[in-house]
Amino acid sequence: MAQSVHIPILTDVLLELLQLPAGARCIDATIDGGGHTAAILEHTAPAGQVLGIDRDSELLTAVRRRLGDAVDAGRLHLASGSFRELTHIAMARHFAPVQAVIFDLGVSSYHFDVSGRGFSFMRDEPLDMRFDPTDVNIESAAQILNNRDAEELTAIFFKLGEERFSRRIASTIVARRPLQTTAELLDCIKAALPGRVRWQAARSAARVFQALRIAVNDELDAITDALPQALSLLAPGGRLAVLSFHSLEDRIVKYFYRAEQAAGRVRIITKRPLTAGDDEVRENSRAASAKLRVCERVAGD
Repeated sequence: MAQSVHIPILTDVLLELLQLPAGARCIDATIDGGGHTAAILEHTAPAGQVLGIDRDSELLTAVRRRLGDAVDAGRLHLASGSFRELTHIAMARHFAPVQAVIFDLGVSSYHFDVSGRGFSFMRDEPLDMRFDPTDVNIESAAQILNNRDAEELTAIFFKLGEERFSRRIASTIVARRPLQTTAELLDCIKAALPGRVRWQAARSAARVFQALRIAVNDELDAITDALPQALSLLAPGGRLAVLSFHSLEDRIVKYFYRAEQAAGRVRIITKRPLTAGDDEVRENSRAASAKLRVCERVAGD
């Protein structure tokens, strides 16, 4: 599993933009494999602290093994939960105000490659897609596919995946369900596409699987809920950094920063989103779609 945890992106750029002093306290709202947290702990040594949050207990276990010395030293505090509950998690641990809050919204390589929950169409797995598979209040991907009507499925695939054959795919799913595995969903996607574009089925599958994952985990609304909480936890001069990997995510962040700057509560540090360089993309192809935006809470707000 250690080799399949999400590889942190734009780490050096992130540290430069956060301008963290030694001893700073930070929140990593999506700790994942702990890559960004490890860099922050090193940068803020010897007394800096990080509160790391993740919905997936398996990832937290991996981080605890990797960064056990920091946990034992009281520099790394781990919390299980959604960043949607950011204020509650931070206050329960008396971890505010802080000098930085970071979000890495990229899906973990662990989820794609190891979890067995159906995030990828590259292997045949149960259609789950929940980041927290223990949460019985969240519908799995299979439940959504088998219980929603064609119009609802069409809206999910089109709005969240920008898939132009959404209606055809949704109709095929409804005709063939129940679906339980990724292979069954992939077969539906292939069958729904016009013959002239069927050779590009992997592209449509990637968009449909992405849309379904976003819907299962209510990712966009979670970001909308979390950003104001993150800002409220910052000390004056503290910085909020968000790495997004989807145009809809980036749009939420961009408009939130603009609205808060217009209200005089933040100063936008990155006038345009920063992206990974060619060398980083060659080493990690998933870095190609990453966009980093940073803002600073205005002193005295």
